[in-house]
Amino acid sequence: MVTLDGIIFSLQRTGGISVCFQEFFKRVVAVDLDAELLLFDKSAETRVGGSSKHIRQCRHRFLERYRDCEVSPAATLFHSSYYRVPVSNKIPVVTTVHDFTYERFNSGIKRWVHSSQKFNAIKKASAIICVSDHTRKDLLELLPEIEAEKVHVIHNGVGSSFFPIEVESNYPTHRPYVLFVGSRVFYKNFRAVAESLENLTDLEIVCVGGGDFSEDELKFLEYKVPGRYRHEGDVSEKKLNQLYNQAQCLLYPSSYEGFGIPVLEAMSAGCPVVALNSSSIPEVAGDAALLLDSADPDLLVAAIEQTADTAFRREIRQKGFLQAQLFSWDQSFIQTLKVYEEVTGCAFPYRPL
Repeated sequence: MVTLDGIIFSLQRTGGISVCFQEFFKRVVAVDLDAELLLFDKSAETRVGGSSKHIRQCRHRFLERYRDCEVSPAATLFHSSYYRVPVSNKIPVVTTVHDFTYERFNSGIKRWVHSSQKFNAIKKASAIICVSDHTRKDLLELLPEIEAEKVHVIHNGVGSSFFPIEVESNYPTHRPYVLFVGSRVFYKNFRAVAESLENLTDLEIVCVGGGDFSEDELKFLEYKVPGRYRHEGDVSEKKLNQLYNQAQCLLYPSSYEGFGIPVLEAMSAGCPVVALNSSSIPEVAGDAALLLDSADPDLLVAAIEQTADTAFRREIRQKGFLQAQLFSWDQSFIQTLKVYEEVTGCAFPYRPL
């Protein structure tokens, strides 16, 4: 029996890692895999869906996220959603590595705690899955003692909830806007986005996820784009698809990403993408996005204006549709099961949904 450690669902309500494991678990249920998902939060069961047959609610111990995971004696493989290992050393471990954000941008005790747990999970793993070639490269640079043959690249996918829609007349009407999805920590360059819109007075900034605006953010936004910003909060996939469809473009000028799922979501919805030519983004976006050398506001302005051009918009949308089709959660699932087979020597039933 495969044991899936669902600790990530206790750590975040939304985010790329949650999406990754939700999509994987959907397919576990669909093929009736001999597997159980361990959850440590009652509310998480509604979010992940699935039947109780494949879910086991566990006692949430003090500092659960940092502790080795207690598993059933029937477990034959352990795969954690966030860098944990089982109490038993006899069970093969598969570890998924999403990025090295902490190692690149944090320091002190916060980085030490995170990296210690992550590196321990990587070193104890029988096989390691990286979500991009760039993440694999980072891993082998930071941990050169890891055997390269153990490290598999399995890209994330894009959900079927993202597709072009007709903008209905009864949708709420606002002025044209650019969309910003996810965290607004410093390396995401959100302030550069606000600065770029300072003189594009016909556009708003619409944010999704990342928590409410802080007091400092509100002061900065009111100074740069007074009255031209709004926060939609954590929205459903249906609502997010609507926002992608109505946006002039997705602005995703992050300096570092392990993968960048919003890039594919936007492309699938026909929303032009403006991002940086850095980390994993070129690997995901291909030639279907405007990739900039830096988050300089002047470069962002020029790119935003380019996405308003009808001919360019038509071309970049078509490229985006084709690029997004290269990434599939079904393929991610199948490739992950092949890693399981390699580790255990057992055959697993898999088929696309």
